[in-house]
Amino acid sequence: MTDAYADDRTLVLLRHSKAEPPNDGPDVQRPLAARGRADAAAVGAWLAKHALLPDVVICSAARRTRETWHDVALGMTGTPPEGGSAGPAPDVHYEGDAYEAHPEDLLTLVRRVDPGTRTVLLIAHNPGISLLSALLDPERADQDGLRTSGVAVHRTTVEWAGLGRGDAVLTATHTARG
Repeated sequence: MTDAYADDRTLVLLRHSKAEPPNDGPDVQRPLAARGRADAAAVGAWLAKHALLPDVVICSAARRTRETWHDVALGMTGTPPEGGSAGPAPDVHYEGDAYEAHPEDLLTLVRRVDPGTRTVLLIAHNPGISLLSALLDPERADQDGLRTSGVAVHRTTVEWAGLGRGDAVLTATHTARG
């Protein structure tokens, strides 16, 4: 039997999970709320169930996105993101440029991924992450955008470095609630 997606690359877009309300501190330092932690773990379990374990993770350097990744990793493998029984740990890149990024800025980060990488998980913020999904597949993307803990799975045969408008079909969406 042949895998229909054997030559495809998969880009999983994830809007960070629910954060605490803004306070007097800097927005970039807002932590996840308790609900956000549970939702992020549910995202990880969904990714594992659908064989969407990332080879590379590109994560905004904001606290709430870093905490989202940590809990997604726990949900995927039952172990911290340093690795576990589900296989080798992904290559994780915390990117300051992903905070408050425009979709083109996020796409630039994806274009830097090694061409041999099959599955990339990008964890970022709205509106950029939702607009990136719409840029990659204008016909199928949800016009209302991703909600917190919202996932958009895009598949493409285009190499990462050449990825552009309309190049990645939206094949699945999910909003996790833990």
